[in-house]
Amino acid sequence: MRDFRDAKLMAKALRQALAGRDITLTHSETLEIVARQFGFDQWNILAARLDGADASPGNIDIEPPIPIFRIFDVDKAMEFYCGFLGFKLDWEHRFGDQFPLYCQVSRGSMLLHLSEHSGDASPGARAFVPVSGVRAFQAELVGKNYRYMKPGLEEAPWGLEMQVVDPFNNRITFCERC
Repeated sequence: MRDFRDAKLMAKALRQALAGRDITLTHSETLEIVARQFGFDQWNILAARLDGADASPGNIDIEPPIPIFRIFDVDKAMEFYCGFLGFKLDWEHRFGDQFPLYCQVSRGSMLLHLSEHSGDASPGARAFVPVSGVRAFQAELVGKNYRYMKPGLEEAPWGLEMQVVDPFNNRITFCERC
């Protein structure tokens, strides 16, 4: 019998089962459904319980950071991150109509928050992202024929790098380390 600690597996199984019936839901949407099945209003509340279930006194678990990049145009941001880089939109939040967007995009295990809120981040930020297969990733991006960028590869003492710059001057360096 599964319990709340299996929530992520349950969400994945639900998503796959629905996909078999031509019903497409994002991973985030299935996480929200599973959270409601366990009686929680939203995934974040269940996730906090999951974190508490695995924690023991004195045990510190630090996870990778999630960069927040400042954006000024949602359409340009989605064109760049989802269209060009191949990220998917996981969720988005606005406090109301005509309010700034705060959202999460992801590709693989990389999570990135994009924010139109003026106090969340400064434009021109940079993230360093370890990857494997940087040559294939670079070929994929160049093959998309994105009119604003054709990233190249550069050898650095610590590995092979590919840098991209979003429309708001935020930079991501993807690096396949030596």
